[in-house]
Formats: sequence, structure tokens, C-alpha cells
Amino acid sequence: MSFAVSDAVSLALHTALNGLSQRQQVIADNIANVDTPGFRAQSVGFEDSLRAAIDSGSFDPDNGRVARVVATETPTDTPVGANGNNVDLRKETIAAMQAQYSYQILGRAMTDHLGLLKTAAGA
Repeated sequence: MSFAVSDAVSLALHTALNGLSQRQQVIADNIANVDTPGFRAQSVGFEDSLRAAIDSGSFDPDNGRVARVVATETPTDTPVGANGNNVDLRKETIAAMQAQYSYQILGRAMTDHLGLLKTAAGA
């Protein structure tokens, strides 16, 4: 999304959508490398960072973001196979489905929230 958001709810939703987008990209990369020798799967976490920023009120409306929220990529703890690869296709497929559903739900929440703001503004 490339629009400017300035209220706390929009900022939080936008930041969560960005984190989920990054997660989807990493999962796709993991799946694409399921047969690559030596490849180590990654996972993306941003929820704890976002929760802490929300709890502390770390919103930066001038820049359209929630301050100090970082989506971190970390290696998964999936056991490594004989070829040094640790991608578990079942686990990645489930993670992809969960990320997609979460993205859809947050996208709907953003649409509903923006609709409420439009109604409140009398537009």
C-alpha cells in the first residue's frame, strides 16, 4: 500500500500488513528452495515488536509508520536433512495459508476502518 495513513489504527494495520507481506515473501523463498542443497529456511516475526510499539504509543504519523517496529528474519528450527536443507514443505504450506488468511483479514479491517473514517469525515 502506498497511501499515507495518520491515525493510530491505520498505522498499526498498515504496519501489520507490511510484516505479513514480508512473511509471505520469505515463505515463498523457502518453498522455492525446497530442493536446494544447504538452504536454510527462514521465518519472519513482527508481532511482538508491533505489540510493544502499540503498548508504548510509538506512532509517527508524520512519517506514516509505527516507530521501532522491525520485521526480523530468523532461521527456523526445522531439522536439517541429508543435503543440508531444512525446508519442510508441509510446514511452509501451512504457514503460507495462515499468512494469506491473516493478510485477508487485516486487509478487510483496513478497508472497514478507512470506510469509517470516510463516513466520519462526511464524504
